[in-house]
Amino acid sequence: MSLRERIDAEIKAAMKSKDKVRLETVRSIKKFILEKEVSVRPSGQDALTEAQEMEILMQIAKQRRDSIEQYTKAGREELAAQEAAELAIVEEYLPQQMSDEEVSAVIDEVIASVGATSAKDMGKVMGAAMQQLKGKADGKKIQDAVKAKLS
Repeated sequence: MSLRERIDAEIKAAMKSKDKVRLETVRSIKKFILEKEVSVRPSGQDALTEAQEMEILMQIAKQRRDSIEQYTKAGREELAAQEAAELAIVEEYLPQQMSDEEVSAVIDEVIASVGATSAKDMGKVMGAAMQQLKGKADGKKIQDAVKAKLS
C-alpha cells in the first residue's frame, strides 16, 4: 500500500471517528503529496518514489518541530500542544527513529571512514552522515552529535 493510499484510508477513518485533529493533519499531508506529484509530472514521473514520500514527511515533521519551538518561546502553550499532537500523527508514517546511541555509533564510523580530525571536516562528515541516516534521525540531532565529536 502506497503512502497516498494509506493517507486516503486514514482520511476516511478520521471522518468516521470524527477525529478533527487527525483529519486536518492527514489532509495536510495529502496536500503536500499532491503538490509534489504535480511538480514532478513535467519530468515524466507519474507517481512519487518512496524516497520522495519520506522527504515530504520529514519536511512536515521538521516544520511541526520548529513551530513547537517557536510557540513555546512565545508562551503559546495551547498552540504548541496542538502542533505536538499533529507531529505525533505525522511520525506514525515515518520509519522508527534511531536512538542517540545508534546515531553516535554511525557518526563514529563516518568520522573514521572520512578521516575527519577537526571541526574543519564537518561538511564532509555531515554529508556522509546525512546520507546514511536520512529518514532515520533528525538532521538537528545529527548536526549536534557531529559538532560534539569534532570539537
